[in-house]
Amino acid sequence: MTEETLAERVARLEERVAALEGAAPAAGRPEPAGAFWALDALKERAAEPGAVLFTGSVTLPSGEHYEWQQGHSAGDLLSDDWSQNAEALSALAHPVRLLLLREILRGAGTTAELADHESLGTTGQLYHHLRQLVAAGWLRTTGRGRYSVPGERVVPILTVLAATRR
Repeated sequence: MTEETLAERVARLEERVAALEGAAPAAGRPEPAGAFWALDALKERAAEPGAVLFTGSVTLPSGEHYEWQQGHSAGDLLSDDWSQNAEALSALAHPVRLLLLREILRGAGTTAELADHESLGTTGQLYHHLRQLVAAGWLRTTGRGRYSVPGERVVPILTVLAATRR
């Protein structure tokens, strides 16, 4: 089997997004029948034992807009070694790191702006938490003392947070 080229992957993803956007309600258009319209569309496309899909369209306070979709077969997820996800999940499992991510998504991008927040502790603690988030891929450095959430991580972060709501 040959590897997919980047152009082929992008084309395939664009087709999937277009299909999903066709199912989503647009302004002035009535909502699709049934409360589980997205789930119904997923079930039509996924073979047993099923699949997990998350998607989102987000405009940040800075005006940056991100759209993302990621799906995985349930069989693949259930057979994976979940311990490989521990570092990424652990990086999110600290209140200060979650606060950092929220502030950066709201527009604070420099260590000086972040250090001004009263809940972030000392500069050493701030850098420790920033390093943890960068190592796990939730943040990237964009210049000396500047951080941003990679575009492909915006919707996944919000998805994790949404999944933890009760």
